[in-house]
Formats: sequence, structure tokens, C-alpha cells
Amino acid sequence: MKLEFKPDWEETKEHYRAFWAHEYFGRAAIAVTAPLDNPPDDPPPPPQPATPYERWTDLDYAAACNTYHMRRTFYGGEAFPVWSVGYPGHMSIPTFLGCPLDLDFATGWWSPIITGEGLADVLKLRVNKDGEWWKFTLKALERTVRESAGRCIPSIGAFGGCGDTLAALRGTDRLLIDVMDRPEEVVAAEVYLMDQWCEVYEEFYRIVHAASEGSTCWFGFWSPGKTYAAHNDFAYMIGPEMFRELFLPIIERQTRYLDHTVHHVDGVGNFAHVPALCELPRLQAFQIAPGAGKPSALHYMDTLKVVQKAGKNLEISLAPEEIQPALEQLSARGLFISTWARTETEARELLKNAERWSVDRGCKS
Repeated sequence: MKLEFKPDWEETKEHYRAFWAHEYFGRAAIAVTAPLDNPPDDPPPPPQPATPYERWTDLDYAAACNTYHMRRTFYGGEAFPVWSVGYPGHMSIPTFLGCPLDLDFATGWWSPIITGEGLADVLKLRVNKDGEWWKFTLKALERTVRESAGRCIPSIGAFGGCGDTLAALRGTDRLLIDVMDRPEEVVAAEVYLMDQWCEVYEEFYRIVHAASEGSTCWFGFWSPGKTYAAHNDFAYMIGPEMFRELFLPIIERQTRYLDHTVHHVDGVGNFAHVPALCELPRLQAFQIAPGAGKPSALHYMDTLKVVQKAGKNLEISLAPEEIQPALEQLSARGLFISTWARTETEARELLKNAERWSVDRGCKS
């Protein structure tokens, strides 16, 4: 399949297949975006709709924005254009289960609905397939597929994960009490919610997989099968023993459902859970993201090397000037670096240099 905005898509797919298999293909995987050197002389982007609701539900506006930006962007290496309507929470499981959603122009917030003494009411919740947001999501995914045809890859979305969906339903502060006072109920709720997650994924995958030749999600990794970025931002606030007891089996269930999984390790407080996550046989990759206000991922080399020594793939986001130092310290096998450049010319030069700098240091495979 050829893509208008990614002419080397066939080669890129082969690189992703090698990456998931933890094979070395001559350099680290590099996803670099930059403004095109010769962008089209088109009209300016469309004006933003008047209200947050319209901003997130006007699919014509989403189509115009996606097209405007893709026509002006160079997608180098393993970067590729992804079509989406954005991820403020309106197309996600907490919303489908009934959490009220407050939208603004940048994002959204849920209000908890499980307010009783325990978590038994979680098991009574069902995805409301007659609800406004479920119907909108199916409509949006179908539009995403049509708009993507021959041009880009449709995103399956961002609709929740282990721990974080329960925190949205319950409220983070109350869930912190629950994990101490009623851990068995937390586990039961998590098992139930992951079953719901898999059912939702299956429905969405049915819509997008042919157009995607597999799938991608909010994370921007492509897979020839089912992929998603697992995450548990709530786990920042608990210790490794509690994480292992309450949440690790649920993430393991998610990895068994998916063909390819990357775990989004968000924030230095979550780095303590990396050793436990490395034990999951079907978790192929980690993103190590220090978080806002923290230094570059290269300042956490011990954690990066834990991932590589476990034979897992590793994704980090770096500034262009950090790529050579990274490749001097890390094996290029299974390494994925997300970055940017000021111009298309600089991005192409960066990719050439990455081939010179990359070394397969023989990580476990």
C-alpha cells in the first residue's frame, strides 16, 4: 500500500516488523518529523470552532486540520502520518461507562461515578452502546478510515488502560484508599474493566484494521496486528509490591490479547515498576518518559539499561543533539528514538548520521 504522505511506507512497515521481532535492521529505529522544505501554498488552517464541544465533534474540522498538517510535514524514518480527531477523553471507556466529561479546547476531565463505600458497583457498569459518545466514536472511526485511504494511517484511538480507567470511575484519591482497604475489590474491578477494554478494542479494530494493514493508536507505533500502548499512570503513587499484586496480572492479560504491546512508563515514580513489567513475556517494548519538568531520558540510563538487558525494546523521546550520545551508550537493537528537526533537509541528514552512529551491542534477544 502506498501512502500520499509517506512514500516509503512499505520500507517503514518492514522496519516495524523487525523492531517488534527485536531484530537489528542496520540502525536504531528513528521517527523524525520536520516541516517540508517546499510546503504547498495552501490557505491557512481552518478557524477553530466556537465551543469545545464543536472543536472535538466537528469531523469536517478534524479532516481539514489533519490534511493541513500532513501536507506540510516530512515523516522520516519510522515516523508516519496518523489521522485522528484528538484524544480529550470523549472516545474512551470511562465516558462509555457513564462518567460525565468536561471538555475544554485542549483536553477533558471526567467526574467519578463510583462514590459508595466499595467497588461492587463497578461490576454493574456496561458500555452504553446507545449513548451519544459511543455512536459518535463509531462514526468518527468510520470517517477516519475514509479520510485515511491512500494517504495515512487511521488511529484506533486512546480509550483507557489498567488502573487509570478505575481511577477515572472512582476518583484518584478514593482509589488510593481502596488499594489499602479493599485490594481484593480493586483486583475484581480491574479484571472486569480489562474484559470491557478488550471488547471495546475488538469493536474498534474491526473498523480500522483493513485500512491500517494492522493498527496504530495514540502512541504512533504501527503493528501488522493488534497494538496499543498499555499504561498505568495511577501506579506512580504506589509501591512495587502493591503494583505487582494488584495491577501486573491485569497488564499481563492485556498483553495476551494484543499482538504487540508497548508500555508507556510515564513519570519517574513509575520507573520502580519496570523490573516487574520486564517479567511479562508478551510485553515487547517500553517507553521511558521521565515526565514534565524532568531532565531527558538519558539522565535515567540505569532504567534504560534495565529494559535493554531484559531483551525488551525501548522507546525514548530525545532532542536531535542527544541522539548521538544515546547511540554511544545504548544498543541500537530494539531502540526507537522519537525526535524532530527544524527542516526536512536536517531530518534527512539526521537519519544518515543515525546509520553511522548505530551499533548493535548484542542485547539479549
